[in-house]
Amino acid sequence: MIRLIASDIDGTLLLNGATEIPQEIFYQIDRLERKGILFCPASGRQYSSLRKLFAPVADRVPFLCENGAVVYGPGNPGPVLSKTAMGRSLAEELCRDILALPGVEVLISGANTSYLCPKDPAVVELVHYFVGNNTTQIPAPEEVPEDIVKVSAYCPGRMEETKSALVPRWGEQFRAAVAGAAWLDFTLADKGTGLRQLCRALDIGLEEVMAFGDNYNDLPMLELAGRPWMMDSAVEDLRVRFSNRCREVAEVLRTL
Repeated sequence: MIRLIASDIDGTLLLNGATEIPQEIFYQIDRLERKGILFCPASGRQYSSLRKLFAPVADRVPFLCENGAVVYGPGNPGPVLSKTAMGRSLAEELCRDILALPGVEVLISGANTSYLCPKDPAVVELVHYFVGNNTTQIPAPEEVPEDIVKVSAYCPGRMEETKSALVPRWGEQFRAAVAGAAWLDFTLADKGTGLRQLCRALDIGLEEVMAFGDNYNDLPMLELAGRPWMMDSAVEDLRVRFSNRCREVAEVLRTL
């Protein structure tokens, strides 16, 4: 029996560069809710960004945000069900290492605010207007006024060299995950952590979860879910790990 559906967003619900959730997904969320099945967006995105994407149902679904570092229950705003903060001194040191890399920007995440120390002002517009995050500019990472839950390197065209510079050291301290073509995320939590905490709060067994994903940062969630689905568009290394694969999430939801 399925009681919860957790789905990644970028590359899973948003395909081929789409910026809006397909309307059928909202129809399926409504239909499944009437059958007692709850839908949860699970993303590296911020809470406010996810609420905008899921505006028609935003008050009725939980959100697994910042790659599992913050989980919100249903509501407006929903209650924080869990938050996994990074060690402050280590997080600040990681931020400084990112800022030292040429052509790479740092994005520091609080519970619902993105803090930027921009080298190029264009990154502020990208995060605020295109991604849809609440943003604040600060002069240095030490000025973040709340717990840090995620640190991201924005490295368009520089992913491999950024991974080579950061992951050997910081991958031992934090979970490192590629989240899209230009984002390298570091958290203490992952989507598996967030899913466990959400299921505990809702009294749902992991075996009662269906999950969808397409990237490496989705693996901890997919490996815990009773019924995991990998997108056909994922790289072969990921596709071969799962027997359930689909072209679109909606085509699977229709069968429930």
